[in-house]
Amino acid sequence: MGISDFFRRSAASAAQPRPEAARIEPAMPEAESRPRAEATPGTLFNGLDDPALLEYIRGNVAGGLDTPGARSLRNMAIMRCTTLISEAIGTLPLNLIVNGPAKAYATTHPAYRLLKVKPNSWQTPYEFKALLQLHALLHGNGYARIVWSGSGARPLRLIPMEPLAVKPRLNSTWDMVYDYTTPEGNMITLPAREVLHLRDLSLDGIVGLSRIKLAREAIDLAQQAERAASRTFRTGVMAGGAIEVEKELSENAYTRMKESLSSDYTGAENAGKWMLLEEGAKASKWSSTGRESQQIENRNHQIEEVARAFGVPRPLLMMDDTSWGSGIEQLAIFFVQYALSHWFTAWEQALSRSLLSETEADGMQFKFNERALLRGTLKDQADFFAKALGAGGQAPWMTQNEVREVSDMPRSDDENADKLRNPMTQPAKPAEPANPEGKP
Repeated sequence: MGISDFFRRSAASAAQPRPEAARIEPAMPEAESRPRAEATPGTLFNGLDDPALLEYIRGNVAGGLDTPGARSLRNMAIMRCTTLISEAIGTLPLNLIVNGPAKAYATTHPAYRLLKVKPNSWQTPYEFKALLQLHALLHGNGYARIVWSGSGARPLRLIPMEPLAVKPRLNSTWDMVYDYTTPEGNMITLPAREVLHLRDLSLDGIVGLSRIKLAREAIDLAQQAERAASRTFRTGVMAGGAIEVEKELSENAYTRMKESLSSDYTGAENAGKWMLLEEGAKASKWSSTGRESQQIENRNHQIEEVARAFGVPRPLLMMDDTSWGSGIEQLAIFFVQYALSHWFTAWEQALSRSLLSETEADGMQFKFNERALLRGTLKDQADFFAKALGAGGQAPWMTQNEVREVSDMPRSDDENADKLRNPMTQPAKPAEPANPEGKP
């Protein structure tokens, strides 16, 4: 019995007494019905325990490649935008820093190791961050369950959760809770302390909005343009021109011309060859039509629409090659400022909310090192570091060890490596005595 049969039987039961035990019967002959889960003979129907309904719910909660978000990745523009952002988030260092005049990494805090070494038993920090970011881009929300120690004093693991299986809500005491449907089909309610929630745009501050759904019409139009192009290449006439003759060719001349075209003038190795035409034949080349040009323009416009939805510059989608070269540095700055910076803040504050106590949050903060994406060429780095160290007679604002840290180099043991000073100025040496040995 299917769910539709349940509603039909409910309507009929209102007009006549309901039997004590209604047995489940097939709604149509077995030969005409699709494969589905069947109830055990003798099972009573109590409402929502129909095995076909439970199987349908569990199958849709599980997600996978058949979810709308996963299907949208088949569009190359969406895949490029989402991979650019999620891979950048996964690649960048994420540190837990102790605030104060002398900032330092909180290497002894358990949350530091989770995000720098091992978030769980099967993922690297890169894989964990990139996955959660991809979930947030596709579905508007990224969730990870936080496994705490028995005393609740330190986090032990971060377990990603399927975003379609989690429903956030506010309870009666205005506390956030999360209804999570496990892969086995059981629903449990998790407190906010046990869930890391990365949220995209939101209208209520509870559930993030999916950019894929918000841009549904533009994405659908882009997918239709791709399907139209696919049909053109699969079934359209792709000939580059025609050979015109004044009168009908003989069977021998037609066969010779066809064989000659196939063997002597097709393929890259025959490009630029001149053709020999017989019996007054003339070759006419077909130019691209306005309709074909319009199709290309429409496809490019839809790629721009997808890029606009995610805030990714058009050249980073391999659309333009005129912006490369001298403009690559500005493209990187644009990408970091307008496509990644708000995600940096979302990650940092979500991690502080979930992994730090109120006392710890006052003295620590999570921080992405976005400078890893803005290093530029070696020449640009050298010019920047020289000025930061005080070259040119200006006041320095970085020490030698700070520069070495940014460049992923080990710290120097020089006693002056942690002092702000001009590296071109040598420290004064102590004056030697005029007669060190005390000779007259």
